[in-house]
Amino acid sequence: MIQLLNQLTHVRLATPDVEASVAFYQEQIGMQVTDRADGAVYLRNWGDYYRYSLVIAEGPEPALEVMAWRTQSADALEEAARRIEAAGIVGTWTESKLGHGRSYTFTGPYGHTMELFWEVERFHGEGDNASTYPDRPARRSRDGVAPRSLDHVTIAASDVRGFAAWYSETLGFRIMAHTTLEHGGTSVFTVLTTNEKSHDLGVVLDGSSRAGRANHFAYWVDTREDLLRTADILMENGTPMEYGPSIHGIGEQNFLYFRDPSTFRVEVNTGGYRNYVPDWEPYEWHPAQGSNNFYRNSQMPMSMTESFPPADGPSATEEGVLPGTENDLINPYAKPGLG
Repeated sequence: MIQLLNQLTHVRLATPDVEASVAFYQEQIGMQVTDRADGAVYLRNWGDYYRYSLVIAEGPEPALEVMAWRTQSADALEEAARRIEAAGIVGTWTESKLGHGRSYTFTGPYGHTMELFWEVERFHGEGDNASTYPDRPARRSRDGVAPRSLDHVTIAASDVRGFAAWYSETLGFRIMAHTTLEHGGTSVFTVLTTNEKSHDLGVVLDGSSRAGRANHFAYWVDTREDLLRTADILMENGTPMEYGPSIHGIGEQNFLYFRDPSTFRVEVNTGGYRNYVPDWEPYEWHPAQGSNNFYRNSQMPMSMTESFPPADGPSATEEGVLPGTENDLINPYAKPGLG
C-alpha cells in the first residue's frame, strides 16, 4: 500500500464551557489563539507548523469530536477516500475549511470521526512572534508549559485489535505494539503510527456501550526537564496531576497526565523512539513487563480508565468480565509492580 497519511494535525474538542477551556490552554499550557469562528476557538502551540492544532467548541459534555490528519499528497487523499468507501464507509467531501483545503470526513466502524486533507495553510509568525530560527513557524512560547506541538491522540474502542486491523488495512497505519493481559489473552491497548514515531494513535479497550469515545490527547515537549517543569507549573496553578511523571514501556515516552476544565484528559510527553522499519512486526507486551509504567514502582489510578464522553460502567480496559477477574480487567495496572 502507498503511504496515505502523513501526520495528526489537529483535534476538535467539545466542552460545556468554551471560555474556561480556552483560558486554561492559553494561560497554563501556553497556546496562542489564532481564530474565533462559528462559535469555535482555534489555538496552536509555538512549534505547530499549521494554523492550529486544537479547536474548542461548545458541547454538552467533554468529547473528542474530530481528529484531523494530513495526507501524504493530493493523490493520497483521493486514494484514502476510495479505500474507506470500498470498506463500506461513506464519508463527506467539503471544499474547504478554516486553515485547510478540500477534505474528506468519515466516521469509522468504531464510531470515531476523522477528517483527511492535503492542502493546508502553514503558519509563519510575524513581528514579536517570529523566531530567529528560520525553520521554526514561530518563536518559543514564554508562557505556561509551552509544548512544541501536538503529539498523538488515544481513543477508546470495544475491540483494540479490530480497530487496529481496520485502520491498518484501510489507511495504512503501522501497528507498533499491543498490550495483552497475561491471563485470558485480552488485548487492552494498541498503538499505531502514520510515520516514524512510536505512535500518533493509541487505542484503549472500552467496555462501555457508547461508541466513538476518547481517552486523551497529548502534547510534545523537548526534554524531560520540560516535563518536570510542566508538573511544577500545574501544581503552582492548582491543576492536579492525574498520573506521572513516569515512563511508558511501550513507546518509551516520559509522561504526565492531567485534566482540563472540562475534565478531558491531557498528556504531556517527551522522549520515545523513532522507528523507520517498513516491515515492523508489532511486539506483544504484558502489563507485568511495564508496558504502562516501565519503572513498575507505582499504580495507575482508576480514574485513568475514564474515557470521554462519560458512559455506563468502566470506560477503558474492560471486556468480557468474568466473576473474580473484574479488577484485573478493568485496570490491569492497579497493583504496584504491574507496570
